[in-house]
Amino acid sequence: MRNAVFGVTTALIAVLLVAGGFLARVVTEPETEVAASATEPPQDGLAEAFDGSLLAEIAAILGEEFVDENAADPELLREGAIQGLLNALNDPHTTYIDPQTFALLQDDFEGSFQGIGATVSRQGNYVVIVRPIPDTPAERAGLLAGDIILAVDGADAENWSVEEAVLRIRGQRGTTVDLTVRHPDGVEETLTIERDEIPVESVITTPPGGALVDDNGDPVEDVGYIYLRQFARNSVAELTAAVQQAEADGKTALIIDVRSNPGGLLSETVAVSDMFLDGGTIFGQTDREGNTQFANASPGMAWTLPVVLLQDEFSASGSELFAAALQENGRAVVVGTRSFGKGTVNTSIPLSNGGAVYVSIARWVTPDGHQIEGNGVTPDFPITLTLEDIEAGRDIALLRAIAIARNGGVIPADLPTSTPPPEASETATATATAAP
Repeated sequence: MRNAVFGVTTALIAVLLVAGGFLARVVTEPETEVAASATEPPQDGLAEAFDGSLLAEIAAILGEEFVDENAADPELLREGAIQGLLNALNDPHTTYIDPQTFALLQDDFEGSFQGIGATVSRQGNYVVIVRPIPDTPAERAGLLAGDIILAVDGADAENWSVEEAVLRIRGQRGTTVDLTVRHPDGVEETLTIERDEIPVESVITTPPGGALVDDNGDPVEDVGYIYLRQFARNSVAELTAAVQQAEADGKTALIIDVRSNPGGLLSETVAVSDMFLDGGTIFGQTDREGNTQFANASPGMAWTLPVVLLQDEFSASGSELFAAALQENGRAVVVGTRSFGKGTVNTSIPLSNGGAVYVSIARWVTPDGHQIEGNGVTPDFPITLTLEDIEAGRDIALLRAIAIARNGGVIPADLPTSTPPPEASETATATATAAP
């Protein structure tokens, strides 16, 4: 149906995973052909360097001679050797996943999980809440975007990986977990949260605040709103239903919100992008030899309504491909801030111990050939958030998206990128009133 696979049919493009509601990582689905390569010998140079004899010799010496016997634990040394090998690549997206964590992740993007319901990322020395999932224990308990997780059940969470945070915070429905957090305003508190079954919807049509309103606070009836939370197995079906409903309701334009969207399944990202394109390129993939192949959309556009796409600095991976595909094909105006910049193609190779290694095998590029890794997607209409906006809880990006959508997907020439200060607004009004 689409020539987007390039032989890596199972690549998932995620930087923030919703495993148990808490995980930031890059994942891929296992593929038989790819997995088989795990049993093949490495290239000659690597085979000679890592025949195991020297590492085994060093490990034996440490086990017999190192002064701190507990520190020379065989499992710890083995894990350290693996991490050291991967760290030498200087690539945060190539990583080892232990068997326990890998087993935990198998149900990702499948529709539900048991936990508290939030997405996180690692920032500095701590794991930070990116976004509580609406109507989940996390949101009801008072977790906020930007909350720093200081401790879990009393255990200091400094320097934890997101995987460790997932394993400690997830749990069976009905059990509780104590999270000590520092809110964005600096206030620290410990929240007791009861875990539950968390449905994972890809598409949410309820806008932030419950209703779509414009700058004047008036209801917006002519523009449809869709929050695309991630690219999961049910994304195409859910998005199709949402767009069909928007058309039935007489909407003249769509706002598609991918803020904090971590990416997800490549197949779903391609399918969703294709729904809004009439041919053209969706993305490209550059391999280790520098060769780039492009994935093309199918002729015929499923949905023709003008699109305004909202993104932020947490929009990553698949959401970046989606934004760039619509932007560079002239199909959508992108509003917000520059996206995360996660543009590495990763595939998973299961290991003999039940774990897996996630390997960066290529780089994503936009239809125009721009590299996403480290650069992100630059919005057509950048938003500058003011202190007044923050204090008033004003979603300036959404308000500007509404204005652009109402203008047929064209940016009005006089549309400000931020809310003018009160004094500036008053002066402008007075001048306009006094003008002949």
